[in-house]
Amino acid sequence: MADPYKTLGLAADASAADIQRAYRKLAKKHHPDVNPGDATAEARFKEITGANAILSDPEKRAQFDRGEIDGEGQAQAPRPSYRDQADGPAGARYGRRGSASGGWDDDQFTDLFGSMFGAGRSGFGASTRGRDHRYSLQTSFLDAVNGATLRLDLPGDQVLDVRVPVGCESGQVLRLRGRGEIPTGGGERGDALIEIGVSPHPFFVRDGQTLRLSLPVSVSEAVLGARIQAPTPSGWVWLRIPPHSDSGSELRLRGRGVPTHGGLAAGDLLVTLRVMIGAPDAALDDFMTHWTPDTPRDPRHALEASL
Repeated sequence: MADPYKTLGLAADASAADIQRAYRKLAKKHHPDVNPGDATAEARFKEITGANAILSDPEKRAQFDRGEIDGEGQAQAPRPSYRDQADGPAGARYGRRGSASGGWDDDQFTDLFGSMFGAGRSGFGASTRGRDHRYSLQTSFLDAVNGATLRLDLPGDQVLDVRVPVGCESGQVLRLRGRGEIPTGGGERGDALIEIGVSPHPFFVRDGQTLRLSLPVSVSEAVLGARIQAPTPSGWVWLRIPPHSDSGSELRLRGRGVPTHGGLAAGDLLVTLRVMIGAPDAALDDFMTHWTPDTPRDPRHALEASL
């Protein structure tokens, strides 16, 4: 299972600034837009994004450091309390099977007290707890970005209302406490663990808290400049296209990306202009045939200079 620190090439004491720099550097290198059709780069990019989602969130980072969640953000079962003592210097007598201490292993320990006091596999003195139930829930891209409450159908005509938090990412696991198995004979009910899957969007691409959008513009809008509407996850906004904008020019809409946890701030939306010639137009063809620019420029000059 991936270690987010190793994924980003960081030490365990890395600062928030170190994490941000490492993520941006790797995300830029492995982004699918930079490596079209490269499945390896795409998988690496998802790994990097997942690692950043844990380490850039102080609460999740602390949970990972304490061993409460794994490198994919999924909850980890706590160790039995007697093992915490056994792992310390004073607990060498509780060594695992085959260790130098010659002590008993976990199964022997619980089996002994289970047979003596009827505690079974729960262990001596432990209260019975129901098992956690695991489910998968698919959500739309915009619901994951903006947050939503979705209904999950369960076996036996049961339903769960699941609150998908703002800025949720694919692979994130939500815990609904007390919605798992009801233990026989009473005890604490287990939890429902719901793994979120986010469907791709037809034109938005997510890069951490940043969103990217390829926006088509007409030749006249690119040449003369224009004020046009552009989509964002929260609705349409007005965007000013500067005159003489080339295809590939990038405009930034601040705060129109993915909100951070708590919804107090949001990333940016980066809009890349894509100049579209459109349907055949005789007038445009005639104009281009007879037009000569005042200062001719070779658009491929940079390519030729680099060879």
